[in-house]
Amino acid sequence: MKSHRLARVSEVVRETAANAILFEIKDPRVKNVTVTRAEVSADLQHAKVFVSVMGSEKQQSLTMHGLKSAAAYVQTKIADRLTSRYVPHVTFILDEGVKKSIEIARIIREENERLEADRGAANPAPEGEPGTDTPESDPEPTDEAEHGQTTEAAEGTTDRPKP
Repeated sequence: MKSHRLARVSEVVRETAANAILFEIKDPRVKNVTVTRAEVSADLQHAKVFVSVMGSEKQQSLTMHGLKSAAAYVQTKIADRLTSRYVPHVTFILDEGVKKSIEIARIIREENERLEADRGAANPAPEGEPGTDTPESDPEPTDEAEHGQTTEAAEGTTDRPKP
């Protein structure tokens, strides 16, 4: 089967599953769910819907159990949307990618903070000398910097004298 057709069907499955999960499923176990992607088999018989669930392990298992219960409902929604001979059997799979990327970003941020603290402790700046400000410390942004204009332009003044 053509790969672009599989990509289109996968996208329809992803969109339909996401809409059903977000707006139509009333199961209280199903919350904090993001549909990340969908993969459809070449014969259109099976669809894997990858979901990311934020929360503890217990919340994730409850949510996955709720999604397993709602798989038939999601499959009927997909059947309404697709115009093909077969409707893929929907299976939900927990996608750990988002959670792992958040954890990696946290580890990198902590390591950068530790390196900055070590660098600051290794090179103490003598007091009273000019230029002791560290280049890493940014001054607080002002309204001018946020809006990309100077105070003169903001007040409407120019170099020309007022009439």
